[in-house]
Amino acid sequence: MDRIQGYSHLFQPLKLGNTVFRNRIFSAPTGLYDLTPELAPTEDYIAYYERKAQGGAASVNIGECYVDEDIPPYRSYEVVHLSEHKLNYNALGKLTDSISRYGAVPTVELQKVGMVDDGEGGRILLSTADGEYPINPAIRCRGLTEEEILRTIDAFASAAVYAKGRGFGMVTVHAGHGWLLQQFLSPVTNRRTDRWGGSAENRARFTVAIIDEIHKRCGKGFPVEVRISGSECFEGGYTIEDGVEIARQLEGHADLIHVSVGNLFGPSAEAPNHPGIFQEGGILVPYAAEIKKHVKTPVATIGALSDPEQLEEIVASGKADVVEMARGLICDPDLPLKLRTGRHKEVRRCLRCFSCVNTDYQHGRLFCAINPASGKEREASAVLPVQKKKVLVAGGGVAGMEAAITAARRGHSVTLCEKTEKLGGVLLCEREVPFKKRVGEYIDRQIYLLEQLGVEVRLNTPVTPALVEELKPEAIVAAIGAEPKRPPIPGLDGENVFTAADVFEDPEKAKGKTLILGAGKTGLELGIWLRMLGKEVGLVEMAPRGAGPGETYEVRIEEYALNIRYETKVEEITSDGAVCETPEGKVTIPADTVVLALGTSPRWEEAAALSGFTGEFCQVGDCREARNLMAATGEAWSAARNIGRI
Repeated sequence: MDRIQGYSHLFQPLKLGNTVFRNRIFSAPTGLYDLTPELAPTEDYIAYYERKAQGGAASVNIGECYVDEDIPPYRSYEVVHLSEHKLNYNALGKLTDSISRYGAVPTVELQKVGMVDDGEGGRILLSTADGEYPINPAIRCRGLTEEEILRTIDAFASAAVYAKGRGFGMVTVHAGHGWLLQQFLSPVTNRRTDRWGGSAENRARFTVAIIDEIHKRCGKGFPVEVRISGSECFEGGYTIEDGVEIARQLEGHADLIHVSVGNLFGPSAEAPNHPGIFQEGGILVPYAAEIKKHVKTPVATIGALSDPEQLEEIVASGKADVVEMARGLICDPDLPLKLRTGRHKEVRRCLRCFSCVNTDYQHGRLFCAINPASGKEREASAVLPVQKKKVLVAGGGVAGMEAAITAARRGHSVTLCEKTEKLGGVLLCEREVPFKKRVGEYIDRQIYLLEQLGVEVRLNTPVTPALVEELKPEAIVAAIGAEPKRPPIPGLDGENVFTAADVFEDPEKAKGKTLILGAGKTGLELGIWLRMLGKEVGLVEMAPRGAGPGETYEVRIEEYALNIRYETKVEEITSDGAVCETPEGKVTIPADTVVLALGTSPRWEEAAALSGFTGEFCQVGDCREARNLMAATGEAWSAARNIGRI
């Protein structure tokens, strides 16, 4: 027990129904789009969930699956059907076997959206009553009939029976996030006057009936988790007091109450159930903790959880019985195993950058910015032959460190050279930014792994042809990064002009009125931080409005009153500001400090100078093409795995 002494509460088994879960860390529902045309799991889909079971999670939830044929066309490609006539019978059995044989309980989230396309581009929401949806008048509703409600109860129970038959050891009834069951639970949206509406007991009757019917048909010992929103988290929505009352109605019916928050159809511009970089991890825990005070049923919490100490504290203090993790286990599926074996320093802590969410939508795979094996689980499990070689990695940024770590794990002798006095590359400048503290933690983790793996690290050592001749490596990985773009703008070399990295590292350089050139992710994050420090900031951007990084940033732009001029091109920088061409004509924007956030250019020529010394050579990260952290780590991992393969 010595190794897990610091996390003893996390690793206490938990019995739900007749099923024993090996610890209190559950892999929360995360859906994938990687399905066959018959909406059955592919091999890669199976490998993704299998990997979480291998990592030690007690339960692995494959995400939402629809209980009947009422699936909106815009969602039909992202779900597994749980019905007998679909051609996924054997695939589901293989999926659950791949999870359960590693000791985890396979779980599936049962879902009923209730939304269909009316054929004319509008949505008709099968909800509680006819008319406008109370929290979004743009959506028209049709209330479910008594017969449809009873048919839906049967559909949930039938899906659970089917899931149990295919090897799932628990089902999660999704009654949160604004979907059909929450519409009935919520006093805001449930306007019925029959036995399915009005009092808290009546509003919960639909969900309770589903849980009871599942227990009736699957056995009382078959565990049923129910996912609710503890609060809708917007003005006019129901509050935690209502969430407590909902939980009270579920007492004695559900085996586990999983407390999330939010309503996806509410007016909030930022989904509270997916905390981002500007929010603290665990901000949803108080909702679960409050509900736990009022029920005896075990309670689960969720929401940006990946710090080992915080996970242990949540369970140890009694705030929740289970910690559920989605992005945290995408980032590091081995987190439970690492904590059990005393390797907490090796845990990757989620950056909350949303790379996984964005790539899931774009590519049907969940790719993590700092876990290069995510989305490539089947590839990563392959044992590649290797001829051990002497490897030189040029550059100690994120790509260089990942390449060195991966090569060392493959058994190569690795030397990593960095021309500056510190490892971390361009990300070093963000270490002191409060909402980017995870970046610093990630750099520290990588440095720790380099030490543990015995990689020789040489700082203040640029890789030159002379050094290559001296070291005589058999393979070279060029990861020398990029440099800030400096377009031919008159005045760009003025004393009042700095790069974004300069100001991130020393915000005192931003004196007086500061104008940031570029409103991409870097420019926006810098602008937000300077506003947090009380500085006067404006941004200019050549692209039209709406071309930014996403709604999380839009919320902060409004919160910190960032003044952004779109479709604005800088033509000259002076000591007084910037002369710009705008749709309204030429204007001069006053500024005491001008900051460049215009992107970067790869160091192609420097990398090319190293290419002729070894048979195996590759460029990774920004020196190949300036992109993002995910691309840098992914390329470095793949390239290093390929060294010595033949």
